[in-house]
Amino acid sequence: MISSYLATALKEAGLDWDPAEHDRFVIPDRDLDGDVFSLNDVSIEVQQLSGSPAIMFNGTVEWALDWIHTGEVVWLPTEEQLRNALGDRFVALETTDGGFRCVIERGDSVEPFDAVRAVDAYGYALLAMLEDAT
Repeated sequence: MISSYLATALKEAGLDWDPAEHDRFVIPDRDLDGDVFSLNDVSIEVQQLSGSPAIMFNGTVEWALDWIHTGEVVWLPTEEQLRNALGDRFVALETTDGGFRCVIERGDSVEPFDAVRAVDAYGYALLAMLEDAT
């Protein structure tokens, strides 16, 4: 799973999230930083609240959090979701002695992003791509 640090950086760089079933997220700044939540249609789902998406907790949790706006949480995208977000700029994922290398087209060349885990290599490549767009 991607680190919440990298996921936060992606969010701040403008990664869009359209919440879907089984997406994972963390809730920062509420003494829940170590807990990972998963959307599902039984206990935690997305509904519209006052015109914006909100995550509803359907009474299954004991700490009395009924809902939270999606903008207040940090999405933890999967490898597949990160690769899909890279789109046509994704060139390859390679193994290295130290882990993985995600190669993307960046400008007129290709650039590698190395990490111990594949999900992080994708994440760093996407972060660079998002920062290029701003």
